[in-house]
Parts: sequence; structure tokens; C-alpha cells
Amino acid sequence: MTRIAFMGTPDFAVASLKLLLEQGMNVVCVVTQPDKPQGRKKILTPSPVKSAALEHGLPVLQPQRMRNPEAVAELAAYEPDLIVTAAYGQILPKAVLDLPRLGCVNIHGSLLPKYRGGAPIQRCIINGETVTGITLMYMAEGLDTGDMIARLEVPITDEDTSGALFEKMSVAGAELLKQELPRLLEGKLDAEPQNDDEATYAPNLTREDEKIDWSKDSRAIYNQIRGLVPFAGGFTLWNGDVFKVWKTLKPQANESLPSGVADAVPGTVVEFNKNGIVVRTGDGVLTLTEVQPAGKKALRAADFARGNVMTTGTVLS
Repeated sequence: MTRIAFMGTPDFAVASLKLLLEQGMNVVCVVTQPDKPQGRKKILTPSPVKSAALEHGLPVLQPQRMRNPEAVAELAAYEPDLIVTAAYGQILPKAVLDLPRLGCVNIHGSLLPKYRGGAPIQRCIINGETVTGITLMYMAEGLDTGDMIARLEVPITDEDTSGALFEKMSVAGAELLKQELPRLLEGKLDAEPQNDDEATYAPNLTREDEKIDWSKDSRAIYNQIRGLVPFAGGFTLWNGDVFKVWKTLKPQANESLPSGVADAVPGTVVEFNKNGIVVRTGDGVLTLTEVQPAGKKALRAADFARGNVMTTGTVLS
């Protein structure tokens, strides 16, 4: 029976691991990132993939660096015929790519060659894309440069956050794997080389990606915040402290501006209403509906506004 090693870390990968098990595949081991400290107490916490693997009694490998010869040897001892990866979090060395006779395949969260890299789902939303998808691909030494086996489109709605899209993409990844699994096991796949001239990149998000630039148009800021939820949220500065924004109303085309707003600089709080805090942007206004002041919990912006700690004319920077 084909021996499969599965490599993945976040929730996105769990559905694909479970699919392999539901299909009765012989998953001989699971490779995931080391446990990481989480929360204020910095408690070491296993990855979602590790938790799923342990529930099914699977051996779990957690090398700090997959490039280390010891890590390669540990994986090689399981003699995998096929390696399936999904958001593992490390680039695999040639020594690993060469291990399985049926190759290494990756479930990537974009329609390659667009959005190669570590944050394709978040950056699709931030960039205002309306369609993304899953690409099943053979792995190569470059960053998401391998030949494509199959692709599956996934629509992005205006209400999708990264969290919501991750869930949809996780299901789509498992569906695509199920569709192609018989041919993978037979080794009878025709793969299509990527057109490098069409490639775009989705590097991991940084703190700078979370900073709101109020001079941008309302739609761009709305997309930015959706793309950061629920993992980080956008932030601005209020009285020198971080002021997080977790949710806004969807900006409307040709939305009328409150009186006196036209001359306000971007970032100015121009109004409080039943929905929350209305802020001037580069092309209009944006209503913040869920916020988080420094050192506090997230709350409805309308409730925060009733505290009278922020006034109209305040400039967020």
C-alpha cells in the first residue's frame, strides 16, 4: 500500500489530512512545525495538524529546520512513496523532494502562478481580488514554482475575511486532493509548467501591512482590514497608542459625506452614529464598527463612542 507522509501546520491543512485518512490512505507519519508559545502565559501549544494527527494515533515529527540532515534522515526512515504538503511553513530541501518515488505535491492557496509565497489568502483579500483558488502542484526547489497538476477556483465575497476564506479554501483543498488522488497514486499525472512571466508574490505579512493609511480610498482600507481578520486586525494611532480596527461597514459607491467633511484631513473622526465611528479617508468616509483601544478588549465601536473618550475632530494617524 502506498506510504504517504503528510506535512502541514495550520487549520488550513487539517481537512486535507483528514481526507487522506477518510479515504483509507496509509499515512505513515505527519510532519509539522514545533509547538509554539501562545497567550499571555506563553503556554506551548501544538499546531492544529499535530492535534489532528495525535487524535488518529499518527507518528508526529517536528523538526526545527527541515533542512537539517537529521530531520531528513528521520523522515526518510518512514520510506514515503508520496509526500503531501499543505501550508507546512518551511521550504523543503532537494534531499526531501527526492525521497518519494511518486514525488512531493503541495496544496497551495492561490491560482498559481499568481500569489506565490506564504500569505496568498490574506493578500488576495487585501488586493481586492474577487476570485482565488487552490492549486495542486509538484514541489520544486523554488518558491511555489513547481508544475501544476490541477486548479480549483474559489470565489471571494465582499464579506469574506481571511478567516472565512481560509475555511472555504481548506475545504476546496481537500476536494481537489480527493479528485486527483487516484491519479497521484498511479503516478499518471500530466503537469503544466507555470508561466513565470505571470507570477506575482504574496510574502508573509508584516507589522507595516497592518498599519492603516487613511489617505487610501475607503474600499482599499476595508479590504485591508478584512484581509487581516482574525489574525491581527488593522491598527492606527490614537494619542500615540495603538488603536486596533477589527471591522468596518462596507463602503458604498457614491456615498454622501457628512457636512463639513470635505476639508477634513484623512484620519479625522468626523461623526459618531449608531453604527460606530465615521473616519475621513482619501476618497470619502469609512465607518468603524468594531475597535480595540490599547490595553482593552475589542468592543463595538458604537459602545466605545458612548464613553466620550474620543471626540469629533480627533485625527487618527
